[in-house]
Amino acid sequence: MAERLIPGDTAPDFTLKDHHGHEVALASYRGRNTVIYFYPAASTPACAQQACDFRDSLAVLQDAGYEVLGVSPDPVKDLEKFAAEESLTFPLLSDEGHHVADAYAAWGEKKNYGRTYQGLIRSTIVVDPDGKVAVAQYNVRATGHVGKLLRDLKLNNK
Repeated sequence: MAERLIPGDTAPDFTLKDHHGHEVALASYRGRNTVIYFYPAASTPACAQQACDFRDSLAVLQDAGYEVLGVSPDPVKDLEKFAAEESLTFPLLSDEGHHVADAYAAWGEKKNYGRTYQGLIRSTIVVDPDGKVAVAQYNVRATGHVGKLLRDLKLNNK
């Protein structure tokens, strides 16, 4: 597992397919602030809540110059269904081999009900216009995370 990213690190570059099957490269977001959030599974209650929180805050983020990318180990067809079910308008990226999650230290050991296993660690990385990590948050909660991120970025909408 890669070491956790910290502010100032160069964000690992990647190209993944989005929920429409189109390739999306992080390099194409240079010059803009980009929120990359890693979530475990499309169409699950916690992940839907987090995605809808990003959807509902998207205008605030975009008005402040931030783009949003969601990344999960789900296949493209599951992401397409998830985006349609939740009316998500930002790219959801398929990282089936979890190579990008590995590079961002968002894949690793998890514990649940006394069981230890490898899986996606809910994480959010904000990449600045120069491709450097501005914010790195690991083990975030699905509920309330977007509100906390907005406060951390000083984008309070309330």
